[in-house]
Amino acid sequence: METGIRELKDNLSLYIRRIEAGERVVVTTHGRAVAELVRPTANRLRRTSQFDQLIASGVITPPFETGDPLQDCPEIRLPPGTAAALIDSDRDEE
Repeated sequence: METGIRELKDNLSLYIRRIEAGERVVVTTHGRAVAELVRPTANRLRRTSQFDQLIASGVITPPFETGDPLQDCPEIRLPPGTAAALIDSDRDEE
């Protein structure tokens, strides 16, 4: 099925129902096809994260192990202001 932009805007609900039913709608402007509206598939609905895209492109490799990498690290609690004091000391800003 083909429709112009104005017709699509004026009857959007009708076209959405037809698309939901499985029809394909080609949108035209000045007789030239500019878009195609189809019902989404499960693959198109699933967005890939930037992490997944980097793995797919080979820029990074996925981790070999699963889980939290900080799981076995001890919890460190410092009194308020201690971190700032250590930073100031390191910068010679005492």
